[in-house]
Amino acid sequence: MTETPTFEIENRCNYDIVAGVDEAGRGPLCGPVVAAAVIFPYRDIEIPVIIRDSKQMTPRMRAMAYDWITQNTIWAAAECSPLEIDELNILHASLLAMTRAVQKLTCTPQFCLIDGNKLPPNINGFAVVHGDAKSLSIAAASIIAKETRDKIMHDLSIQYPMYGWDKNAGYPTPEHLRAIDKYGINQHYRKSFGPIKERIKNETSHD
Repeated sequence: MTETPTFEIENRCNYDIVAGVDEAGRGPLCGPVVAAAVIFPYRDIEIPVIIRDSKQMTPRMRAMAYDWITQNTIWAAAECSPLEIDELNILHASLLAMTRAVQKLTCTPQFCLIDGNKLPPNINGFAVVHGDAKSLSIAAASIIAKETRDKIMHDLSIQYPMYGWDKNAGYPTPEHLRAIDKYGINQHYRKSFGPIKERIKNETSHD
């Protein structure tokens, strides 16, 4: 049964301005990791759409929720590039993207609820494991992060249609791996990720 997130954690924080923060795109082989931060200006607001962990929603539900969230909350999205992911590693790049999203908010949060078990440096708040299933602010951030990243991958797929990024979002599906073997690795790939690293190593050993 899918948990329904609420404002319970936000209300327990004893702060008025609480941001929920989440990221999307830690697992794909290419594209940026994207984070979002969302502040609900009022917690007694009537929400006419379903807001929950973005992974538990259909594309249509996410699109409707995205439209409502972007019109009724204070929000921001930010990213870390594949190059930064390779330099920092995916965990630290995800935390940096979260920090950037919080810093981009037009209203400075007094407290942040971060999805996961790690708090980004210099952020006042705490980490909530499975936060996108518990906190409405984090769930809303998960929707913004996923929709933002999916759009980035869709736009990139127009330039590079052969990889199917609009369908696979950069994840290592069998079709995607075959496309990489056929068309090669470009600047949007994360060179430190296993399947890409192995292919670069193989290419080098054959030279």
